[in-house]
Amino acid sequence: MADDFQSGHSGASETYPVQCSALRKNGHVMLKGRPCKIVSMTTSKTGKHGHAKVHLVGIDIFTLKKYEDICPSTHNMDVPNVSRRDYLVCDISDNFLHLMHDNGELREDLKLPDTDVGKEIKKKFDNGDNFSVTVLKALQEEQVFGIKAITKEQGDA
Repeated sequence: MADDFQSGHSGASETYPVQCSALRKNGHVMLKGRPCKIVSMTTSKTGKHGHAKVHLVGIDIFTLKKYEDICPSTHNMDVPNVSRRDYLVCDISDNFLHLMHDNGELREDLKLPDTDVGKEIKKKFDNGDNFSVTVLKALQEEQVFGIKAITKEQGDA
């Protein structure tokens, strides 16, 4: 009988609710269904209809597109679970990055971004530099976000 049921994915663990008035600048929030970093937040005074309103402006952490929303300060907003992880760049082939985490875990499923960050990664790799990249993950999306140089001491450790 257990075979009759299929498991589904609700996506509930990808976000968690936070009261709008508790959100802060440089934090994360879901705006128009996208994970965004809050760049501006203003709160209006309580009006004749009762609720103070919070005006949020955020930048999508993957597409860098700007989103805005207005929410009563007492209502809940979804906040995405955003994780960041550093990986050592081992190789680049067919525009895919070959990455290694500190624990030895290998990844070969991330594409070289078509952005300035991607161009910088390619340039550093072609120069033979040792460096790591930071990968952001939210809502089953992942993208290379930044580059960190590895010093000689870090490489010897």
